[in-house]
Amino acid sequence: MKKQWSSRLGFLLVSIGTAVGLGNLWRFPFITGENGGGAFVLIYIAFVVLIGVPIIIGEVALGRMGGGSAVTTTRRLRHANRAGPQWQIIGALSLAVPFIGLSYYAVVAGWSFQYMFGAVSQAFQGFDQSSSADYLSRLQNNSSLAILFHAIFIGATIIVVGFGLQKGVERAARFMMPGLFLILLILLIYVIFAADFAAGFHFLFNPDFSKLTPTAILLALGQAFFSIAVGVGAFITYGAYLPKSVSIPKSAAIIVAIDTLVAIMAGLVIFSIVFAEGLDAAGGPGLIFVILPVAFGGMAGGAVAGGLFFLMLFFAAFTSAIGMLEPVVSYLEEKFSTTRFRVALFGGLAIWAVGLGPALSFGVWSDLKPLDFGPFAGKGIFEIYDFLIANILLPVNALFISLFAGWVIKTEIMQQELQFTNGKLYPAWRSLIRYVVPLAILLVLVNGLA
Repeated sequence: MKKQWSSRLGFLLVSIGTAVGLGNLWRFPFITGENGGGAFVLIYIAFVVLIGVPIIIGEVALGRMGGGSAVTTTRRLRHANRAGPQWQIIGALSLAVPFIGLSYYAVVAGWSFQYMFGAVSQAFQGFDQSSSADYLSRLQNNSSLAILFHAIFIGATIIVVGFGLQKGVERAARFMMPGLFLILLILLIYVIFAADFAAGFHFLFNPDFSKLTPTAILLALGQAFFSIAVGVGAFITYGAYLPKSVSIPKSAAIIVAIDTLVAIMAGLVIFSIVFAEGLDAAGGPGLIFVILPVAFGGMAGGAVAGGLFFLMLFFAAFTSAIGMLEPVVSYLEEKFSTTRFRVALFGGLAIWAVGLGPALSFGVWSDLKPLDFGPFAGKGIFEIYDFLIANILLPVNALFISLFAGWVIKTEIMQQELQFTNGKLYPAWRSLIRYVVPLAILLVLVNGLA
């Protein structure tokens, strides 16, 4: 019997969990802080609607029509639509991206887990930015801890995915996603009374378009693209489990709306805390792991608030990790006649082994620059993995997916699959997925390689 989601809610929670990750709670706030706040947020939301919704619709539709792993789905659909073998790159990249992505994503996820214990044990008390940066550096340089927490995180992901679609993946999302929203709501209430909520709100919702440079616009486009997990392969895989009764366009709109809401709420929490402590909103990538610990160390109730914040960060990372392991397991299930837990264990162990390089790249292998040429010059192993996925493989896969959904799949077949309730919406989606989305992805790709 073909695997299916137990309900539309189950599909939505798992999909939202995949979309809501470190991109929302870590990358969005620091990029917003570096690019002026409100004006950046408005442009970001516009790109999410114009780029994010159409491509999620396309990915999920491909998955439901293909009914298998990303590899099988691509093969079935290109045969059915008499398309050439070059399109099989979608299946290959939809395995490579989550496989490599999870191998180094788990490193940052491990930091969030360690920071949660650091916060509740009041390790951040008395921190300034220098001592906070030293704390992160010591944590990163501890190769034994890096390997341990990397293994714990991937091991937990293996267990959840190994239990199956409904008993593992759905059950985790049904617990973690409401938990994440509850923590975010508690933190929002906390900053209203304990931090400078007015300053945080003003920063995010009072646009200053004079600060909106061409570079900021490209960054907003890139953030809109990366924050919703398109091109990873998860939505193609999840679409294969989706009953025909569930509306794909409505589901995509809900996924993107909640994903964006989480990013903005997280921004409110973070900037309210940062401004209350007189810290720098443009703290860059160190905003979460350097600037915020300083704030939590100096605030009333900071130990509890910090513990909750990093627990929320862990939940977001974990639900996204599930979305990265599932495409790999889905393919391995088709390839090998064995139990799901065994293929999850095999796939997860392979990912863990490949991730040892990034895990050690801040410690014993910090001086190792294995590809010291071209765009990889001067980059360590972690940075190479990140650049390869974020700047090359992810946008390339998303580009092929958008072109495949827009140009290869026959119009009448896709129209029947999507079943837009408004007759004007399908032509609008078709135009976006054919022209606007590929152009936007090309801009992201070129900017990322520049």
